[in-house]
Amino acid sequence: MTAFVTNEKRARLIEGVHAAGREVMAIYQSGFSVETKADQSPLTDADMASHHALIAMLKDLTPEVPVLSEESGEIPFATRQDWQRYWLIDPLDGTKEFVNKNGEFTLNVALIENGVPVFGIVYAPVLQTTWVGQVGGEVFKIAQGIYVNLQARALPDPETAPWKVVGSRSHGAEAFERFCAGLPAHERVSMGSSIKLCLVAEGQADLYPRLAPTSEWDTAAAQAVVMAAGGEVLNAHTLAPLRCNQQESVLNPSFIVCGQRDERWESALEAALNG
Repeated sequence: MTAFVTNEKRARLIEGVHAAGREVMAIYQSGFSVETKADQSPLTDADMASHHALIAMLKDLTPEVPVLSEESGEIPFATRQDWQRYWLIDPLDGTKEFVNKNGEFTLNVALIENGVPVFGIVYAPVLQTTWVGQVGGEVFKIAQGIYVNLQARALPDPETAPWKVVGSRSHGAEAFERFCAGLPAHERVSMGSSIKLCLVAEGQADLYPRLAPTSEWDTAAAQAVVMAAGGEVLNAHTLAPLRCNQQESVLNPSFIVCGQRDERWESALEAALNG
């Protein structure tokens, strides 16, 4: 457990993320323009408003800790590789969901120590829900002002209770179908943004295979929540824990989020990757 995030600091971080979320909601409700970035992903006024608000909050609270944001200028690995501790943020995860106005977008703030996400806040402002996790410490959800402790659940017997498998609304449908074809009885849930990982953390889903591209800022905050809740976020090819800041690229490998390891889904995953 990192001692860096004290209870007081955690409260200020949550407050700062909620303040950024209010700026995002003001834009969400009043209208916004949409640009297309070089990687063909959308960018809105809300992405940048959240970026600036979160950067300012973190610089004020922890001026000694570097920050990497999706909307930062590129920071070369030659610089980043010396960072033992840094903040990794996605100011608006699920911009497509934001543009489509389905409410399934989040603000993500993660603390990375030696490549491992150790603390995370995931805030879904439309849903008025915040997930907070500190590895080795507390993990909880705040929904409409009510605090609930979280715990990833053990896999149920699919003969009596189908597994719940969450998938993206927008990405990787073909590989996801191959994966599901190899599973025992299951139900599927479609969801946007990093909420998918949080569903596993709170025991509302059992598996989330992500077999399409993502970046480290998309997943790090929610990974900390999952790990704090007793689940795992694993490289789909090696089944080793997902790590950050290990190379020049900030792209993740394909991965799977689980509450519990099981040879049945591991076999289905191998088949999906080799299909």
